[in-house]
Amino acid sequence: MAPVVRTPSIAGDADGAVPTTAQQAALDVAKGYATQALAQATQRAYRQDWEDFRGWCRRNGWPALPAAPTTVAAYLGALATTHSRATLKRRLASIGQYHKAAGCDWHPGHAAIRATLQGIQRLHATPAVRAAALTTEEITRLVATCDGGLTGLRDRALILVGYAGALRRSELVGIAREHLTITHVGLRLFIPSSKTDPEGEGVEIGIPKGAQAATCPVRTLEAWLRASATTVGPVFRRIDMWGGIDAAALHPNAVSTILRRRATLAGVTVPAQERLSAHGLRAGFVTEAYRQGARDEQIMDHTRHRDLRTMRGYVRRAKLLSDSPVKLLGL
Repeated sequence: MAPVVRTPSIAGDADGAVPTTAQQAALDVAKGYATQALAQATQRAYRQDWEDFRGWCRRNGWPALPAAPTTVAAYLGALATTHSRATLKRRLASIGQYHKAAGCDWHPGHAAIRATLQGIQRLHATPAVRAAALTTEEITRLVATCDGGLTGLRDRALILVGYAGALRRSELVGIAREHLTITHVGLRLFIPSSKTDPEGEGVEIGIPKGAQAATCPVRTLEAWLRASATTVGPVFRRIDMWGGIDAAALHPNAVSTILRRRATLAGVTVPAQERLSAHGLRAGFVTEAYRQGARDEQIMDHTRHRDLRTMRGYVRRAKLLSDSPVKLLGL
């Protein structure tokens, strides 16, 4: 049976002594916490990757645990023409997690693995498909398709709060009524945990009221809270065909589904080399904020980016034309 992924691995004493009942109970508690070191979505992806690797090894007659570096290299080579570079790297990380959890040696930098990945990149590299940045122009068109019904009110609030808050999809659907403090000047939103806050220390961001009622994230959120009678628990929830509102929060994937539906209604399209996804709300915030003169530190404080290079990647896309040196050529 496959080992349970945990980071770090929690085991008994190195000398092999059998733990007492009290010691084992303490170890079990530590193991429970260790399994939460990775986000649920990451654990799920690792499990799926591991099952794929185990199945491949079984079909080809090679042991999966421990797996020889050449076996891992052969597996990556088998996926070279059907999987992206990012997926291959995640598969490698998944295999490594299971090896480390089982106490097996793991050498991802082995020459066989490293050379295989380099060769795949050289021969089969394809440009990354990035999320299209949804700026204020696109956001305005999207929310214009939202009527005054429950679904329209929810979608309008979800899109505007996601955009103004530069929220990741998990953060957006994770908003609970208890996280909101609404005042006459705007909204204070507490984010209890996120991708860049694995320790769950939490952070609070501010969203002031907008100038236009139709695109004000605070007013539209208030309208949705009143219509849905949400006083506690998840703010953004599924609405069934009869107008019933689920008690549970929307799944993160639902954000992209809602955006695509609204984009179809609004006639909003994105470039062929980009994709319409929930991350477009966050990318769009950075792009629009830069265009309007926001400083790097202002943007990073709001988006909670830890790496300036990551944030500047969005900025570079925003200024490809506006700051191009081609404008100096006098053409």
